[in-house]
Formats: sequence, C-alpha cells, structure tokens
Amino acid sequence: MKLSPSKLGLLGALYFVQGMPFGFQATALPVYLRTQGVSVTAIGFLGLLSLPWMFKALWAPLVDRYGSPRIGRRKSWILPLQAALAATCAVAAFVPVEGALPVLLGLIFLMNLLAATQDIAVDGLAVDLLRPEEMGLGNTAQVVGYKLGMLTGGGLLVWASQSIGWRGLFLSMAGLSLAVFLITVFAREPAPRERASEQTSERTSWREVLARLREAFLLPGTGWVLLFIATYKFGESLSDVLFKVFLVHVGIRPEQIGLWVGTWGMVASLLGSTAGGLIATRMPLLGALWLTAGLRILPLAGRWWLAQWGVSDASIIGVTMAEEFFGGALTTVMFAFMMSQVDPRIGATHYTLFASLEVLGKAPGGPIGGLLVGQAHWSYAQAFLLGTGLSVAFLFLLVPLRGLRTRPRSGPPQTLLSDG
Repeated sequence: MKLSPSKLGLLGALYFVQGMPFGFQATALPVYLRTQGVSVTAIGFLGLLSLPWMFKALWAPLVDRYGSPRIGRRKSWILPLQAALAATCAVAAFVPVEGALPVLLGLIFLMNLLAATQDIAVDGLAVDLLRPEEMGLGNTAQVVGYKLGMLTGGGLLVWASQSIGWRGLFLSMAGLSLAVFLITVFAREPAPRERASEQTSERTSWREVLARLREAFLLPGTGWVLLFIATYKFGESLSDVLFKVFLVHVGIRPEQIGLWVGTWGMVASLLGSTAGGLIATRMPLLGALWLTAGLRILPLAGRWWLAQWGVSDASIIGVTMAEEFFGGALTTVMFAFMMSQVDPRIGATHYTLFASLEVLGKAPGGPIGGLLVGQAHWSYAQAFLLGTGLSVAFLFLLVPLRGLRTRPRSGPPQTLLSDG
C-alpha cells in the first residue's frame, strides 16, 4: 500500500521546520560570529546550544503523558511549540550581535529546545500513523525534511542574507515556521479513542508509561538493539570530522571543500536518504541494513586510499559523493528499523530514547579522531582505516538480530489529512 502524499508532505514539513535552527547554529553561526570578531575559543562552545537534542529523552514522557483529546494528542504539543518557535525567530531578528551576543545565543538555544521538543511529538505522530509498509518512505520524509531544513537555515538563507540581511534571515525562518503551523492546524489527527493502543484510556498514567517502557526494554534481544543503534555511526563519525581537516592538509581550498562536501555532498545525501526509504519499503529491514551498511564501507575505505596513495579532484569528489549517498541511505533505513522496534503506546518516549542513544553513540567519534591525529600523532590514513574497521565490525552486530521481529502495528489504518 502506498504512503498517502498528505502524510508524507506534512511529516516532511514538520521535520523541515525542526532542522532550520540546528542548521543555522551548526553551519552559519560559527562563520558569522567569526566575521564579527568573536574569539575562536568562544565559538568552540557553540555546540552546547544543541544540548536539547541530546537530552530530549529526559522530558519525552511528558509528551506521551499529556495532551488534549480535543485538539489531538500530538497536535496539542506541536502547535504551541511551532508558534513559540516562530515567535523566537522573530525576536532574534531584532537582537544585535554587538553588545547582545548572550541574548542572541540564548534565543538560539531556545529555538533548539522548542524544535527538539516538537521532534518528540512529531516522532510520536509518525509512530502512531505509519503502517509497517509505510515506514521506509515515512522515514525518508523525516531525514530528507530535516536535512532540507538544515540546508535552508544554514545555507540558502545565509546566502540570501546578502540581500535580506541578518534580520531578514530570522524573519524568513519565522515565516516558514508560521506557514507550517497553519498547515498543521488543518491536519486531522485521529482521536485517541480511534487508536487501538488507547482503547482503555485517553490519558496514559505515569505508572503506565514507565511500566510499558520497562516492559519494552526487557524484551529478548533489546540489549543487542541498543548496542546496534549506539555504534552504527561511530566509525563513520570518527572519519567524517577528520576528512575535512585532511582536505585542508593536502591543500584543497576552503571554497572547494564547501562546494564538494557542503553542497554536492548534501545533494548526494538527500538522494541517498530517498533511496534508503525505497530500499526499506521493498526489502526486510534487516536485509536493507546489511545492504546499506555494507555499501557504506566502500567510501570509508576510499578515504583511507586517498590518504595512503594521494588525491585528485575527481577522486575526492567521487569518494565524497559515495560516502554521503550511502551514509544517507543507511540513516533512513536505520531510522525505519528504530521505528519498527517502538511500542506505539509510548511511541514518543520510546522512539526519542532510541534517537538520543543514536546521537550519544556517535558523539565521541569526532573527539577521539582528533585526539588520535592531534595528540597521538596517528596519520590520517591510520585514522581512516580505524573508522573503516569499526564500520566493518558493526556488521557483526546484525548477526544476533537475525531472529528479531518487528513489532506489529495493530488497529485500522489512520489518516492524517483528507486525500479528497
């Protein structure tokens, strides 16, 4: 059965809005602040602004516990959060960097907090609405929408700021958030009584949330699933951080790196994410993971080859495009697998815990890679080989998961928007 275009479009729009603040903070803000004379040391701490994305699992049970049956269990969170995000972007448009930098950074932190909390509700909405056969394309909407949001907040609007200015950049983010807010207002979320997971109660008690979460994590094979989620990107993240530094080391100009990695690489990543969704729709999820994780190893080994034997423009572009494509495909398949393991009764909490573990698991890769090359005096080739080896080792974690079954989704299919 095909995924409803209305579901696909709305989920993509919601994830798009969530990606804008992080894209701006991660890509555009460091460059802008440096041009304004902010110290490199201060810029090094900008990663703290994204802490809400790492720790959102701490307040995810609130999203499962509370909600308005009249407005919609998920919409009652999404709508006020979107309105607050649009308002925060509008306020940031009128805050000058000079003399008010702490205020601006505080507002960006608030944007990330609002977007990360909305992400909990939107993930729960996706868990509620997507059938098993829809998860591949549904997670394509998730990954592609979020990446397009990052590209817009960290790239397109920054490029346009030469005409619209700093104020226009933030006002554009506010306008886009408000547009998705209006779309969401008219989206129809099934009433709680319609969902099989909530036939006995419109509001899940704290005790039920915790009991169901405990039950989910005591299921056979859960330990392997958690280890699997936490490690699948570790070798890749170790290699990713070093690759851009390696390109500078071998004399590639910054504008070339921006074009090849930042622009062409993002396009390849979006195409790979779309391909991953199609693969997850047409293959068993574990088979899709074997395929995409295996193919992801090839460009990681290609980085080692470049460091060992030398670079050319064509070889850098080829390795970069391949890594972004297969990495994007693997991410989409992985998110579909994570969703297939979620108990829909506590979908927001359960999926958010998986997503937080995914972020935490890959976070140490970059610092470890930097220490190996910068302090332990490893060569780039040695570090890239380690990243490749760790990605090969990850494949062996798929073996104990062979007998794992995805959880069936009970109840009639739900619709989000009228297709008429």
